[in-house]
Amino acid sequence: MKRFTLHASRFTNKGMTLIEIMVVITILGLIAAMVTVNVMGRLEKAKLDTAMTQIKSLEQALEQYRLDNGSYPSTEQGLAGLVEAPSGAKRFQPGGYLKGGKVPDDSWNEPFSYLSPGTQGHPFEIVSKGPDREEGTDDDVKSWEE
Repeated sequence: MKRFTLHASRFTNKGMTLIEIMVVITILGLIAAMVTVNVMGRLEKAKLDTAMTQIKSLEQALEQYRLDNGSYPSTEQGLAGLVEAPSGAKRFQPGGYLKGGKVPDDSWNEPFSYLSPGTQGHPFEIVSKGPDREEGTDDDVKSWEE
């Protein structure tokens, strides 16, 4: 019978050196930075798309209101006229024209601005202030723009 002898030097674990660990951490950091940049850009676009979808939903509710009452809610009545029967409303749907019984805020948790009649020949205007939360700037999301 033959005996196997193990030599300790063949099976010693040397582990990773400090330089190797630093290289791995640096590579992981670079990957995380690239992913963050891509995700943040998509997050902002998703918020813009969501604001436009909300505006389209409000437009549909306003059109239904107009069909029932012959006109849009006034600027003074605002979008709240879609959930609470304003004075002078001829017919008002029970529960209002918006699901949940409340006017949603935009993607940045700000209320939408509403103007009726609108400017530039529009019967009404709905505006989200956008990411900077200031109305009248280039990043506003407007009902009359795509």
